[in-house]
Amino acid sequence: MFDSRSARTRYRRIMRFAARHLVILWWFELVLPRFGLSRLAARGRSARLQRLARRFHVLAVDLGGLMIKVGQFMSSRLDVLPPEITKELEGLQDEVPAVPFEQLRELAERELGMPLSRAYAGVEAQPIAAASLGQAHRASLAAIDTAETGLTDAVVKIQRPGIGAIVDVDLAALRRVAQWLSHVRLVSSRVDMPALVEEFAETSLLEIDYVHEASNAERFAACFVDDARVRVPEVVWERTTRRVLTLEDVSAIKINDVAGLRAAGIDPAEVADRFAAVMFDQLFTYGFFHADPHPGNIFVTPAVRSSDAAVAPGVDWQLTFIDFGMMGEVPSATRAGLRRILIAAAARDGKGMVDGMRDLGTLLPSADASGLERAMSQAFDRFGGMGFAELREVDEREFRAFAAEFGDVIRTLPFQLPEDFLLIIRAMSLTSGVCSSLDPAFNIWNSVEPYAAQLLRQETGNVAQDAAQRAIASIRLMVRLPARLDEVVTRLEDGRLSVSVPNVERTLARLERVARRVVSAILFAGLLVGGVLLLPANPPLGTALMIVSVVPLLHAAFASVLGRRGPD
Repeated sequence: MFDSRSARTRYRRIMRFAARHLVILWWFELVLPRFGLSRLAARGRSARLQRLARRFHVLAVDLGGLMIKVGQFMSSRLDVLPPEITKELEGLQDEVPAVPFEQLRELAERELGMPLSRAYAGVEAQPIAAASLGQAHRASLAAIDTAETGLTDAVVKIQRPGIGAIVDVDLAALRRVAQWLSHVRLVSSRVDMPALVEEFAETSLLEIDYVHEASNAERFAACFVDDARVRVPEVVWERTTRRVLTLEDVSAIKINDVAGLRAAGIDPAEVADRFAAVMFDQLFTYGFFHADPHPGNIFVTPAVRSSDAAVAPGVDWQLTFIDFGMMGEVPSATRAGLRRILIAAAARDGKGMVDGMRDLGTLLPSADASGLERAMSQAFDRFGGMGFAELREVDEREFRAFAAEFGDVIRTLPFQLPEDFLLIIRAMSLTSGVCSSLDPAFNIWNSVEPYAAQLLRQETGNVAQDAAQRAIASIRLMVRLPARLDEVVTRLEDGRLSVSVPNVERTLARLERVARRVVSAILFAGLLVGGVLLLPANPPLGTALMIVSVVPLLHAAFASVLGRRGPD
């Protein structure tokens, strides 16, 4: 039972973990570099971050709840987290020990308002899946529901008891940590942590609302209602509440079961191609996509040749999607930006990729993206068009050299990805992984290029209109230009033309503050060492020097804060 004492214990454990590792990061990433010890701080950074990620992995598995979701979320934050952390957490699976069925029975009967023996013809006590937020059991529908839906076999998904309170505790702890991080300039200059946590909270709260998940399933089904490639389980609404979800049982061959696919006469390579195409359709055509397409959530359903065939005539098999708790939505403006990026990727156009990122709002307008454009262009020149099998043949030293040259450029650019874009990255990453497991020679470019060509044809109709708009804008500029030039000349003649170079002024001010801090650091070291050396022979003087050394230490440590309060 999750009571107030359990809540306090859980909250304190999360906060202790966060506080301990934030202090470690603060010491190595802020304090040591401030005193000129950047090399010392950088020496063990990779191993230090890996240890942090491994310890969080252990904590997440032990606590369950939202902590596993946090780890999965962090593994997708390639824009703000170093690869040592994202790589270590990418394998975190949402699998936890099952809750005894009797505990779930009590919750389900309370939700449905009747005994399970009346709500269903039968429910298996052994779960087919147990996750951090709930678990699933096979069931047989009662006769009245079978008559209404035409279904017999179902899957009942029941929330874990007390999960709502656990989620509240976890979100409270995450919000507190986000507030801490918002006061650290190194973090706040790169990412709005409170906003990031709120995005995660919104997604998580929707994920424990099974009515919302059922609505997602029906909306997803409506997108593919005329598409025989895709199948979606039917929702049994009479047996669905916010904490109990009943769906048609659509269990079939798992998409990554290569042996099972071949035994059913299905070519895994064909499955990979069709799966990639269906995911692209979700992203670029419908703007509503499955954000968690891992192998446990996708089946391949072979054709059933009978009067009530499960698969449409002329189709040998279907892709069957389940678990619609994590879905992404792509607004029309974002979809247009993604189309531009896709077309640029197919054309191996590095500048076009960066322009597309600007259109999406992920790269701030003030960012100097020349380094990113160069990195993209060189990446396309060297690795563009390669499949995963070919990439594995590339010398690892070449990858390392490329990462060393451009990794810092990319990581230091001011950009932050919105939640939906992160879900897109997650979906595409999982899609690529599944397709590569089905076909080692799978090349994502083979799926991208035809789709990009189709999008390009669709965009062609707008080219003339766009050209006309550009021409009109140019004419307007030409009309306004003489008046503007006349104004500039008049100001120049009157001596009223001034030029401001705020960036240079700010840079000089920062250099001056850095110089002062260096002098303070030297004074601190000199006074401290002198005090230590004099302490045995002259304790009063040695002690006095050590105490006085605190003054330049404080100046060196907090000069940047004091400087920001004054004018630049």
